[in-house]
Amino acid sequence: MNDSGTEERPWGVGIRAVGRYLPEKNLSNSDLEQILLTRDDWIRANIGVENRRMAAEGEWTSDLGTAALLDACDRAGITPADVDLIVCGTYTPDNMTPPTAMLVIRKAGASGATGFDINSGACPGGVFALDVGAKYIATGQFRRVAVVMADVSTRTMDWKDPGPAVIFGDGAACYLLERCTPGRGIGTTLLRSDPSGYESVWVAREKRHRRDGTPMSSGFGDNFGALDGKAVHAFAVGRVPGFIKELLDTAGRTADDIDLFALHQANLYILQGIMRELGVPMDRTVINIQKYGNTSGASVPLVLREAEDLGRLSPGDQVLLTAFGSGFSMGAALVRWCGPEDFAPVAVAS
Repeated sequence: MNDSGTEERPWGVGIRAVGRYLPEKNLSNSDLEQILLTRDDWIRANIGVENRRMAAEGEWTSDLGTAALLDACDRAGITPADVDLIVCGTYTPDNMTPPTAMLVIRKAGASGATGFDINSGACPGGVFALDVGAKYIATGQFRRVAVVMADVSTRTMDWKDPGPAVIFGDGAACYLLERCTPGRGIGTTLLRSDPSGYESVWVAREKRHRRDGTPMSSGFGDNFGALDGKAVHAFAVGRVPGFIKELLDTAGRTADDIDLFALHQANLYILQGIMRELGVPMDRTVINIQKYGNTSGASVPLVLREAEDLGRLSPGDQVLLTAFGSGFSMGAALVRWCGPEDFAPVAVAS
């Protein structure tokens, strides 16, 4: 085993770049007050969201994902045609089939790339889909993999239902993965699912009616996002900290060894509860839910990108990624952060 807790191989799997895209339209709590029976002060006090982004009319998951991929390629100094595999993590595909990844390939000009989608339960996808992409690099089957996380969550809502509408926002992010120096990059990863919480966070395929008897509608027809806030809070604060400790124990680490905790932005008070249970101060994480809301599977990579932009990530830093949500599912991964020098010698290795 190497320093990252993975089996020895001639290369590691590193995150070369993190791209992002957030729609231009900003929807503030004050804006929601004009649409829903809700209040700005209640949202801030119970969820911690102040603003969220909303995809424009005609802007779909593939558009968000393509923009995030292009941004990642730009940061890495490559073109989309240099990408071998595109994995799109989404629960809001443009169409039932073909996979949204195919549209991302076409729109980005990633000629020659292979692509497929993963529906890993929306929010948990920030780690689940990353693990899938990492394994393709680890086996040597592909040299460069883009894991595109994109959702238009606001389209799963009926805008007379204040529950999910006050929490979710639209956004996309892209992990660009390549071979890296052994001992760096993605290390120990744990995935876990508990279907007893299946109906606690879900997009139900069923006809629904509002209290006045009129039919509900969403951008996906009779598919509606719904959640049980109390159940999600109890699950996240009650079980995620123990899951993180299990990962740390498996890797022979402690919370003190972690430089940055990159947590899914589910709810500000859930994040505070997780950090409190871990005994870790809030200054060792990055919070952006107040600006973007819950961006589903894009949430964790958006935190990483923000941490980079803020100068909170340096080569060699030990980062712990944690995503959780519908399922109930949880995913956590340790990442030894890479610098540019970790990729150059191995990117063309046989």
